[in-house]
Order: sequence, then C-alpha cells, then structure tokens
Amino acid sequence: QVQLVESGGGLVQAGGSLRLSCAASGRSSSTYAIGWFRQAPGKEREALACISSSGGSLNVADSVKGRFTISRDNTNHMATLMMNNLKAEDTAVYYCGAESMCPTGAYYLSTFDPLFWGQGTQVTVSS
Repeated sequence: QVQLVESGGGLVQAGGSLRLSCAASGRSSSTYAIGWFRQAPGKEREALACISSSGGSLNVADSVKGRFTISRDNTNHMATLMMNNLKAEDTAVYYCGAESMCPTGAYYLSTFDPLFWGQGTQVTVSS
C-alpha cells in the first residue's frame, strides 16, 4: 500500500510558475513509478508525465513538454512537477499516482492508470 499526498497548488497568474509536490509513504514507496495527471471540469483525466522509480527514465506529454518538468527525490520520498509559463487552460485538479512502472514512451501515457492515487490539489491560472 502506498499513500500519496499532493501539495503546492494555488492561484497563479498566466505566465507564472508553480511547483507541485507528491509526498509518498508506505512500504517500498520509492520502488514505484510516479505519474502526474490533471482533470479540468467537464474534461477527461489527462496524463502529464511519469518518472521511473529510480528517476532514470521519464516521459512527458507533448501537451506540456517544454513547460512542465517531473523529478523525484527518493531520499525524501517526494516527486515534483515544476510548471512554468502557466496558461489559463492549465487550470485543473492535479493528481499524482503510483504504479510499478511507467508506460513505455510518452505516446502511451494516455493508457497510464496507476494503482494508487493522491487526493489532488487545485491549480487555478488566471488570465
């Protein structure tokens, strides 16, 4: 069992930045891949990025590539999503999820459905 808690959401102006954190706890939490997702009102959940348990492999969706960066710190059991140049369309609830491994390649991020999920954190970008 892995418990995930997101933090760092809030209100930011367009063009600004936010850093989301995903704190993982539970047995062997550092052996899981971590993914970031978002869901805007009335829209389907979107997979944004995934990082392997070691941090040596990562995939980022084309929709946010160049603006969002995923990283992790296994010493502190934390994964981070750094979001730059935020746009109004980035407004959503952001979630992290843990699974045994990431999909093979960014193309398959849409199929990523982690076993464990956090409760989400709201990100609102004002234009």
